[in-house]
Amino acid sequence: MFTLPRRVTGTVRRTATALGVLGAALALTATTAGGATAAPQPSKDPVEVRQGQAYMGVGARVHGGAPAQAPSPGTLAATDGVQGIDVSNWQGAINWTSVRNAGVQFAWMKATEGTSFKDASFNTNYPAAYYAGVIRGAYHFARPDLSGGATQANYFVDNGGGWSRDNMTLPGVLDIEHNPYGSMCYGLSTTQMRLWIDGFYNAYKSRTGRDVVIYTTASWWNTCTGYWSGMYSKSPLWVAHWNTAAPTVPSGFPTWTVWQYTASGSVSGVSGGVDRDQFNGTRDRLLALANNT
Repeated sequence: MFTLPRRVTGTVRRTATALGVLGAALALTATTAGGATAAPQPSKDPVEVRQGQAYMGVGARVHGGAPAQAPSPGTLAATDGVQGIDVSNWQGAINWTSVRNAGVQFAWMKATEGTSFKDASFNTNYPAAYYAGVIRGAYHFARPDLSGGATQANYFVDNGGGWSRDNMTLPGVLDIEHNPYGSMCYGLSTTQMRLWIDGFYNAYKSRTGRDVVIYTTASWWNTCTGYWSGMYSKSPLWVAHWNTAAPTVPSGFPTWTVWQYTASGSVSGVSGGVDRDQFNGTRDRLLALANNT
């Protein structure tokens, strides 16, 4: 049990939307409902993703979930609270000291996808964030169409998704969302999807002792798992929902632990757009999540 805390074929064209920084905490702008991770912003052209190059929220873009422009006034998310970002190789070189100095306290970065893809920037980002004082963790982009959940959990742990109680490492994340390469639910039934997720969870827990964090959207979870409540008391929820004052929590979760509120944020140290996240609690609770206390 966890403690509730208080880019296939073709080129990806992503035009970053520059948003101003609001004070030391940064400007956080929202885009339409859906999920997104660490990524330069989408263009008006169809999003095409090369195998192995998916990132958080790409599913929403492929399936029509995100606009090319910034939202209208009045749709900005709160800029307070414990702020974070999520990144992948699409962000390019990151100055993590600048990121931390801008007020970002935590970050998750892509480590793996499926059973054979590793993010090109992970081995640079992961230690660099640590030494800059950013509490960091790794995420796995799920590919239920390629292998079983346990197989992918083991691949994830073997390639950066492990955990240690060092005050600086967050539990790993299972990024499970709209399939950017094909049908929304990866060709699985709701029962098969539940078993897949459970298999990933159990293998990750066995290897690390931690409950994996689930990143998803309400629309994907409710559709592809059939409003499943099987992770209610096990996995912290990282919900992706842009362009809203408060996120819609997928059925079967008590509340959200992390909220990805925009796919077009900006922060010093990152060139172009970046996903912005908010932790549901204080820094002490973030550290409790990191340290499993």
